[in-house]
Amino acid sequence: MPESIDVLVEARWVIPIEPPGSVLEHHGVAVCDGRIVDILPIDAARTRYPTSERVSLPDHVLLPGLVNAHTHAAMTLMRGLGDDQPLMRWLQDTIWPAEGRHVSEDFVRDGTLLACFEMLRGGVTCFSDMYFYPDAAAKAAATAGMRCMLGVIAVEFPTVYAADAHDYLAKGLATRDAWRDHELVNFCIAPHAPYTVSDKTFERIRVLAEQLDLPIHMHIHETAHEIDESIARHGVRPLARLTGLGLVGPSLIGVHAVHLNPDEIELLARHDCSIVHCPSSNLKLASGIAPVAALKRAGVRVALGTDGAASNNRLDLLEEMRLAALLGKCASGDAAALPAHDSLRMATLDGAAALGLARQIGSIERGKLADMIAVDLGGWITSPCYDPASHLVYVAGREQVSHVWVGGQLRMAECKMLQIDNIDLRQLSTLWQNKMMK
Repeated sequence: MPESIDVLVEARWVIPIEPPGSVLEHHGVAVCDGRIVDILPIDAARTRYPTSERVSLPDHVLLPGLVNAHTHAAMTLMRGLGDDQPLMRWLQDTIWPAEGRHVSEDFVRDGTLLACFEMLRGGVTCFSDMYFYPDAAAKAAATAGMRCMLGVIAVEFPTVYAADAHDYLAKGLATRDAWRDHELVNFCIAPHAPYTVSDKTFERIRVLAEQLDLPIHMHIHETAHEIDESIARHGVRPLARLTGLGLVGPSLIGVHAVHLNPDEIELLARHDCSIVHCPSSNLKLASGIAPVAALKRAGVRVALGTDGAASNNRLDLLEEMRLAALLGKCASGDAAALPAHDSLRMATLDGAAALGLARQIGSIERGKLADMIAVDLGGWITSPCYDPASHLVYVAGREQVSHVWVGGQLRMAECKMLQIDNIDLRQLSTLWQNKMMK
């Protein structure tokens, strides 16, 4: 008897990510109630599900939705502010003063909304965010229909959002409680960095993370200056300090990790930590090149992130995949380092695993949520195509992303965004540009 599903997505190629390196030709993915229920050859799929709705993608590759494992989404409204400066000067002279003047719930909602649609347009279906007013960010992500992990941030200095570290944590956890049952919104604890957070606050964060079973997402070892400052203030490098405070473990998501020595790489591997590589931001701020090939050889899980649009200046994970692969080869002196399938895994399943979501998303497998994207490789600019995985990393751009599903719901079809409705994104960005230029 024919079986009933919601939709059958047929593609020229399916790259499921798991098992590693696999490419399925002329396969269909059956989706029911927002989850993947079957992956099988197209002819067999049409026989088993003859009455289902079908989406035919004859020149496309179907793969899991991309996971942007680190960004500051609302900073899309600061895109291009203070370019071409080193990190600390950029923060102290441009970004922090601008945030002091303009950041508000409206700023975060509108900036995050712009970021969500930019990411969806480029095939990102889930993002991990670190910024103020997470309730406003949650509202924006829910409006866009995008999966997210929002950070309960903590720093020691006051801002318009909170007075001190205790206030940041209290407000963030209250937001988590308010959104805890939403199907698209998840939370982590997000202390900004070792140089902005005290030992006392870190100790409280460790206890909270253990009690609430939440990941800890923070910048680590981004610049050489950060390490020198830690040695001067604490007598040890940042990772050694975090180890002493009990924060180095499977729940740690360390962002950037540019300046690591061999002992620190071994430490991260031994404690099953995750690292988020943000190659464009590291290059633009001249922070350096993360030792990704060495991290992966040691067995460290490495995900990909864009960082914020103020330091990238794109929220384009396909570009980060390509750049990560090229930098990994150049920095290691090994052209075989970080092959295409490795970059794809970093942008999908490794990102999901870093966020603690690997049982739900990150690969096309039976029982997982149907977060999927299709990339059109049929145009002359992507022809000929001998290897679709290679093309995704080295040839295709976000303009080739044609379809996006989140939890089985179409968010983009034939390159047309379906959730925007009456939102004028250009007018929204122009409004904030005028405010910030005053």
